[in-house]
Amino acid sequence: MKLVEHFKQGLDAPICLTWELTYACNLACTHCLSSSGRRDPRELSTAEGRAVIDELRRMQVFYVNIGGGEPTVRPDFWELLDYSVDQGVGVKFSTNGVRITQERARRLATTGYVDVQISIDGATAEVNDAVRGPGSFATACRAMENLAAAGFENFKISVVMTRHNVGQLDEFKAIADRFGAQLRITRLRPSGRGADVWPQLHPTAEQQLRLYDWLVDHGEGVLTGDSFFHLNALGSTPLPGLNLCGAGRVVCLIDPVGDVYACPFAIHDQFLAGNVRDPGGFENVWRTSELFTRLREPQGGGACVSCSAFDACQGGCMAAKFFTGLPLDGPDPECVRGNGEFTLAAAGARPQPDKDHSRTAAARPRSVALGLPSVGLLPDRPCDTSPLI
Repeated sequence: MKLVEHFKQGLDAPICLTWELTYACNLACTHCLSSSGRRDPRELSTAEGRAVIDELRRMQVFYVNIGGGEPTVRPDFWELLDYSVDQGVGVKFSTNGVRITQERARRLATTGYVDVQISIDGATAEVNDAVRGPGSFATACRAMENLAAAGFENFKISVVMTRHNVGQLDEFKAIADRFGAQLRITRLRPSGRGADVWPQLHPTAEQQLRLYDWLVDHGEGVLTGDSFFHLNALGSTPLPGLNLCGAGRVVCLIDPVGDVYACPFAIHDQFLAGNVRDPGGFENVWRTSELFTRLREPQGGGACVSCSAFDACQGGCMAAKFFTGLPLDGPDPECVRGNGEFTLAAAGARPQPDKDHSRTAAARPRSVALGLPSVGLLPDRPCDTSPLI
């Protein structure tokens, strides 16, 4: 049996676990997949976080992707990071850079089994700040400068691809090379606040072809998190990766309150498998949940099976289909053969994200004007204030 076929049946432990420590965030990115902003008072305590790490060690999970929200604003973040490393569970954490000071960068550079991922969504302030908020590009650049000066090699620069930044791929690579970092690009999904702006931000068909060609030329030195396997239908050269949807099979997500979802991009009750606070903890959810059991069964490809490109693209992304109102066994909304566009025209109402931690209503714009980042209104209640205050 090919390794990828074995993965489709699920593993005893996830290869890659995403853990969102908090929904608190100092930014209000227009495409935030978890609609972050305000802290949820029910989030796991420090002791519960340590217990999750103990479980991951027993299950022999090699590393965990920590995100949010902005994980570094959680008061016990550094404590949990150190505890995870001490237990032999590596940590890769994503941050907008707000807490990566010179001192912290030096400490990270001497801490083994830790990787840092700085998020930017434009190679210039104009493009980045239109999506992530005023001043966010400068904050990220300062964090990258601090990491590079501290000697932290090969930290990651993470970019969500949009129609405004596909043309900056070479510039992103140049930024990574300048700081001795590695570029990681991922796909925009229509989940969280991203559902509001996906029609205006997701790359055009021409840009998808440009992205595929660029990845073919630069793929060996650029990470993708297996985000773009739907593009494999464009040519004979497959992009690196497993080329499958790993939801509930090899990946999953734990959110700040301990809920376990099949996929980091599908934070919705339909993909909720259980909670780490339930009897048996995370291990029981991963190994016995009804949802994960169903996802690990052989999946039909629906109408896509008859397409000559099905073996190459595997029908695309489950989360992208769900949040655009397409059937899970139907074509990807960004199907490069045009089948998604045709199916979208006949689709009914799309499911709405059912989790929202945005600080204000102004954080959920219906469109993004390049170069004109929205300015948030004053908070209308104490829980809407910046978590940094």
